[in-house]
Amino acid sequence: MKIKRFEFNMFPENCYVLWDETNEAVVIDPGCFYEEEKLALKDFILKEKLDVKHLLNTHLHLDHIFGNPFLLREFGWKAEANQADEFLLEEAPKQSRMFGFHLQEKTVPLGKYLHDGDIITFGHTQLEAIHVPGHSPGSLVYYCASEHCMFSGDVLFQGSIGRADLAGGNFDQLIENICSRLFVLPNETIVYPGHGAPTTIGIEKAENPFFRI
Repeated sequence: MKIKRFEFNMFPENCYVLWDETNEAVVIDPGCFYEEEKLALKDFILKEKLDVKHLLNTHLHLDHIFGNPFLLREFGWKAEANQADEFLLEEAPKQSRMFGFHLQEKTVPLGKYLHDGDIITFGHTQLEAIHVPGHSPGSLVYYCASEHCMFSGDVLFQGSIGRADLAGGNFDQLIENICSRLFVLPNETIVYPGHGAPTTIGIEKAENPFFRI
């Protein structure tokens, strides 16, 4: 599996494009806000001749969904995410004003709900959706067992965890779910987060200050 990371600058946020030898692909968290960012993502997909099968959101905070309307308009792709986060689509304009800016486009509805344990397939590759609420009620981590990696959204970061003080967040739930759902995976599992640099499960179990006893 090949991975292309885009770092978009409004917050900033990591968007990932994954594909394999079949050229079937998925896009995870298109946080492209500025026009040049949207075009960079579009141009990469067209240049690589990728056949995108799924547009995935780890959760529906606005910095992870900025590009959803653009990709729906350009390619007809409808995002897939957990239903428990759907209320955040309506709250996005208010949330943007909290951060001092206005959304350029209205949010668009989800095309499909994803649940814990769902398998997302593209080409010869599979991702498993793991429900890890706490940062948001519907936060999903996409785990690829064959490639020993995950895409953690804002659940787990290098040396940190997602904030739990936004609507629907719960700190204790987040800590418990990281321990019970993610820290049971192999230590060598690479964590590709929604913000910042990659890490591994083993490093975070050993060094993340939120889990030191």
